[in-house]
Amino acid sequence: MATAATAHHEEHPYGITRWLYTTNHKDIGTLYLWFSFAMAIVGGTMALVIRAELWQPGLQIVEPGFFNQMTALHGLIMVFGLVMPAFVGLANWQIPMMIGAPDMALPRMNNWSFWILPPAGTLLLLSLFAPGGAPQAGWTLYPPLTIQMGMGMDFVILSVHMLGISSVLGSINIIATILNMRAPGLTLMKMPLFVWTWLVTAFLLLAAIPVLAGAVTMLLTDRHFGTHFFNAAGGGDPVMFQHVFWFFGHPEVYILVLPAFGVFSQIIPTFSRKPLFGYESMVYATMSIAFLSFVVWAHHMYTVGMPTAGELFFMYTTMMIAVPTGVKVFNWVATMWRGSLSFETPMLYAIAGVFLFTIGGLSGLMLSITPADFQYHDTYFVVAHFHYVIFAGSVLAIIGAVYYWMPKWTGHMYNETLGKWHFWLTMIGFNLTFFPQHFLGLAGMPRRIPDYALQFTEFNQWSTVGAFILALAQLLFLYIVIQTIRGGEKASGRVWEGAEGLEWTVPSPAPYHTFATPPKIR
Repeated sequence: MATAATAHHEEHPYGITRWLYTTNHKDIGTLYLWFSFAMAIVGGTMALVIRAELWQPGLQIVEPGFFNQMTALHGLIMVFGLVMPAFVGLANWQIPMMIGAPDMALPRMNNWSFWILPPAGTLLLLSLFAPGGAPQAGWTLYPPLTIQMGMGMDFVILSVHMLGISSVLGSINIIATILNMRAPGLTLMKMPLFVWTWLVTAFLLLAAIPVLAGAVTMLLTDRHFGTHFFNAAGGGDPVMFQHVFWFFGHPEVYILVLPAFGVFSQIIPTFSRKPLFGYESMVYATMSIAFLSFVVWAHHMYTVGMPTAGELFFMYTTMMIAVPTGVKVFNWVATMWRGSLSFETPMLYAIAGVFLFTIGGLSGLMLSITPADFQYHDTYFVVAHFHYVIFAGSVLAIIGAVYYWMPKWTGHMYNETLGKWHFWLTMIGFNLTFFPQHFLGLAGMPRRIPDYALQFTEFNQWSTVGAFILALAQLLFLYIVIQTIRGGEKASGRVWEGAEGLEWTVPSPAPYHTFATPPKIR
């Protein structure tokens, strides 16, 4: 009888309908991850156009207007198309397995929250082909430029709304699942940290995304319905858009980074073969970061002419957010301290992610100091800082998470040698691309320009070479993933020797339906 029940649970539809109509959290997680990889290829190609143009001074390949469309779309696609969907995909795959739930709480809504994404991503790309092209105002969509742009801007506004709806639905689902579907005995303070960071992130999303929706709706009414929220010609204030945008934008940075902290907190104890140091302080640090992320937004705006008291307030709160982040870094290092470390590919990504994110955090502290920021603002220093935080914090965590959990998903071990090749190529490419940009920014090179002064040539050429190495490395990643899906050494149930948690108690590959009866937590 038990085998009949298990067999029934293994059944799933085949062909295209399986993916269109699925309500299974694993299928939906897979869809999110493949979508984010597709968007990474598109956004990465745009980055290569930017870097190819900047190979030397003067205009080489593209017109300045098209160059600015590339910078705007690259940012939007990477933030809303790569990092956010990838983390939602990891949440879909892992959270039910980590808390002993049979599936997500709202499976049909889960299906819908994914299938809003492909049309939204398509709209972003279609803006390129609208009369006048895509917006040329950077991913932050600042007016007055965005009030004057062509139809492509309307495509982007609609796309941002759809991406936001998808995020809000996903967040509601994650909160409902974590709060209502934990296995008996799994109290909040026993949850894995990946689950904790996602619970906090989901609340951040619910608070921040509607603010962005409001900002782009006000832009839309300024463009077409005669309002003057941000149009100075009609008595509006373009700086107000920056306040509203960054009130969303700064929590958004932590929406991108907190789930990565959760991934590091799963991987580092596993390969240190030690429990995570300071679990409770990690939970409270996550909550502190989330709270403080709402009171630091105007540090993006020191140069708009704020009163000194405002600048000081945002300077101090920005410095304060370094404290809970520092607690996390300290705890990860303390977890590794005197552990029995081994350096498989996921661990390499976790250590590199923590190390490079810390560099990004230190350049962030430099940017937090108001008088210094007057020099750094809108230079390549900010570009370097942002990529050290988001690429190192989020993207390296996503790649590390894929290597860590892929044997559980596919039932096969990936090729460790190729994994290490991928890691080192990614590291060389990333640091060669973005480290020189710190010096370019300190020397005064502004961002979002297709041409530059002669003295910046050499560092720009290093950056361009690094970008192409980084891009080629990700093609190797695609090869590794496909090779692992197709076959390879069979993975055991507990893939990694030091791994703890409910997901390692089920066989590999994880059954289509896990935990028909909830496990008991002792």
